[in-house]
Amino acid sequence: MSPQSPTVSEARLLSVLDTAVDGIVVIDERSRILIFNKACEELFGLTAAEVAGKGISVLMPPEFAHGHDFWVNQYMATGVKKIIGIGREVRGRHADGTIIPIELSVGECRTPEGRQFIGIIRDLRSRKAVEQRLNQLQAQLVQMARVNAMDEMGAAIAHELNQPLTAVMLYLQALGRKLEAGVEDGSVEAATVEIVAKTRREAERAGAIIQRMRHFVEKREPDRQPVEVAKLVDEALELTMLGHDGAGIEVVRDIAADLPALDVDPVQIQQVLINLIRNGIEAVREREDRWIRIAAHVDDGRLLIEVEDSGPGIPKNTVRDLFKAFATSKKSGLGLGLAISRSIAQNHGGDLLVEPGGAGRGATFVLTLPLEATPVARAE
Repeated sequence: MSPQSPTVSEARLLSVLDTAVDGIVVIDERSRILIFNKACEELFGLTAAEVAGKGISVLMPPEFAHGHDFWVNQYMATGVKKIIGIGREVRGRHADGTIIPIELSVGECRTPEGRQFIGIIRDLRSRKAVEQRLNQLQAQLVQMARVNAMDEMGAAIAHELNQPLTAVMLYLQALGRKLEAGVEDGSVEAATVEIVAKTRREAERAGAIIQRMRHFVEKREPDRQPVEVAKLVDEALELTMLGHDGAGIEVVRDIAADLPALDVDPVQIQQVLINLIRNGIEAVREREDRWIRIAAHVDDGRLLIEVEDSGPGIPKNTVRDLFKAFATSKKSGLGLGLAISRSIAQNHGGDLLVEPGGAGRGATFVLTLPLEATPVARAE
């Protein structure tokens, strides 16, 4: 390509290269840079004039630069491809020394001037930032799920123990009265009455401990902050659909415009939404028509977030126990997901309800939350 006055075709090619979103760099068989488009200039902080004729290693961290010429020479000698025709994630170096994660695809062409190699370079920094944010959110959600699972288990255990322990105390009281009557007529020793009295006091102490545990579990306040409903739903969807769990499933997003901010614990509410979306995905996985719908709107002074699926619906005989801890029809899991989700909703002053569907209609879970006229700017 002539450095003075390019032909029409050359000018057209340069225009295409400079309007490309991805970086495009062309090198010769001696690894010298021939073409360096505008996207490359922005990515690496160098101009085309600054890198023209220089070795491609100027764009690489030292650990990559040292081996690059070796691999090019080996390919030229043996024809064995290591990266040509294969996209892979590597690292580049900005002019200021910053290391940049990039995705590199390399092609080859033969020209009258010898073989040339075309690199297509995609900046991965924004994707890495999103992945890091999602990983952080997932870690928070996992931790919150563990905490809530322990809370739910504690509440369930306290509830289950409270009844038999109350019965034990009543029996001990009745036994104590009978023994006291026996002391009066000399048929029972006073020491026996004292042992029963001590046992009753220990049972009462155990009951008080259980009541304190229930109080602690039920009164834990959420860490509230103002959040946008659309952002909350979008992040929950993004977290849930990571990987292939949602492959082939249509997601319908129906969020009303101008929804007010919610004053909620975003991690806890995201946990509820993720649990509902995952349940929906499982419900439609084996269906021919596979979709889930997430809608949000205001009704009678409350915000409603609905998660509907195209599954078979929920059998009527399981609806009654649907939100109970440890009640599950799944082969794995403890059946805590919906129980925890409802407790989170209720702890926010809302609720989690279900329209079971059936007869050709899928289930719809409805998360209701109280509205707070709190501007999102308060979170800053």
